[in-house]
Amino acid sequence: MRSGFEHIPSQGNTSLFIFGDHASKFIPAEYDSLGLSGDDLTRHIAWDIGTEAIIRRLCAHFGCGGQLAGVSRLVIDLNRDLKAAGLIPETSDGTVITANQGLSSAQRQDRITRFYAPYHAALAENLDGLDTPFVLSVHSFTPHPLTGARRDTEIGLLVKHDVETAAQFQQSLIRSKIKAEINKPYSAYDLNYTVDAHIGPRGLPHLAIEIRQDLVDTEAGVAKVTALLIDHLELILDKAA
Repeated sequence: MRSGFEHIPSQGNTSLFIFGDHASKFIPAEYDSLGLSGDDLTRHIAWDIGTEAIIRRLCAHFGCGGQLAGVSRLVIDLNRDLKAAGLIPETSDGTVITANQGLSSAQRQDRITRFYAPYHAALAENLDGLDTPFVLSVHSFTPHPLTGARRDTEIGLLVKHDVETAAQFQQSLIRSKIKAEINKPYSAYDLNYTVDAHIGPRGLPHLAIEIRQDLVDTEAGVAKVTALLIDHLELILDKAA
């Protein structure tokens, strides 16, 4: 049985921790692809494209620990409050998730117990085991949802708790001609559960990054964006040290 997360061990650097709530598109076989097929199993509704590879590369470069989601957000969204309507989505960007319709309380609880609870317990344990780490949350977003407008933002920063760090990072990106915007394409005041639950209450310095998926949907794109993030993160981390 696959758990709700994968831990990336630290290689000695305990001043940085990186995680991805939507890094996996894995759907356990017993859910029979949730009644989906074709592109719906691999497009953005299933996962945050590019984030797993970016997080692994960043952890390897900085020698720090990390945590990856172990299951698709279509099974259960690890970045949602337990009371949120979209915790187990019945529809996503125009697609009906057949197997998520009309779940019983027991079926919902099973997914919480198997995937959601272990992910959040592990994240809390990892953060509590570090001495005031800088925390990086990595997400990605589709450039053009089927049910929404095209998005021009290249890198978004979801900002609520650590405004100063986000402003510094944004200005650093802008100097490199990156269209970096605050609380776009989403606002941290709307979709920010994991940061609100784990990072804000601990008062940890952090960045919550959203990367447009057409920049990271190829290996070359992942390499280019990872190198960009490394350059700008090193400037921020040097100031935070």
